[in-house]
Amino acid sequence: MSVLLDISQIDMVFPTPKGPFTALQGVDLKIKKGEFVSLIGHSGCGKSTVLNVVAGLYQATTGGVILNGKEVSEPGPERAVVFQNHSLLPWLTAYENVELAVKQVFGNTKSKAEMKEWIEHNLTLVHMDHAMHKRPDEISGGMKQRVGIARALAMQPEVLLMDEPFGALDALTRAHMQDSLMEIQNELNNTVIMITHDVDEAVLLSDRIVMMTNGPAATVGEILDVELERPRDRLTLAEDPEYNRLRSEVLKFLYEKQRKVEDIGKHKAKSKATKKESEAA
Repeated sequence: MSVLLDISQIDMVFPTPKGPFTALQGVDLKIKKGEFVSLIGHSGCGKSTVLNVVAGLYQATTGGVILNGKEVSEPGPERAVVFQNHSLLPWLTAYENVELAVKQVFGNTKSKAEMKEWIEHNLTLVHMDHAMHKRPDEISGGMKQRVGIARALAMQPEVLLMDEPFGALDALTRAHMQDSLMEIQNELNNTVIMITHDVDEAVLLSDRIVMMTNGPAATVGEILDVELERPRDRLTLAEDPEYNRLRSEVLKFLYEKQRKVEDIGKHKAKSKATKKESEAA
């Protein structure tokens, strides 16, 4: 498979009152068409910053993003974002929320009948066809998130960007949403980049797991290939030795290797401070 998205040597530096803050340094990642890639790491490791650069919401300080041979310089419908907060307009129904995105992307290229069919098709994909005429305050949190995913899919994006999409949901709803996402990706072969804090979620859904080092100057620490057969069933995988090995590898990176990196950083800072004190004396 050819590379669809090339995240090339990204640095991201933010100005602060105390001087420049380097959030990302040398982030390099190539993603193929149809791949499901999870970004995982501790809070503050720059996962959302990477996603925002790919979305075109941030411009990298150095390096860049190439999608299908074109440089990403601003937001565009070929990169749809699903946030943790569903971001639905409360005065519109589920159908109307999706319709808004479809009109924005397709304009007058679809007839009214085609537009109606397309909106209903995407709501059916996420199992929301029974509640398409309800407003956000009339449906549950999981249902709202399903509408948010339908809206993103209806834009026919080349890349679906998901920032902790199930983070605010209870465990049972989250499991249902994960299963739905696997079904959708199996049917549409979407390219997906998802941020998660959940190790089990990352292993269950991904083709590759990108483990980020802690910030500042966060970067790609390790990349883990997940070669579990699809379709995947969470109950069967719970007893699968390879699933548990992968899960263990991610946990090891997050808690053991990161601790060593932090200890080295603290040791360097302490040595620097001691050197300054001796020079001052």
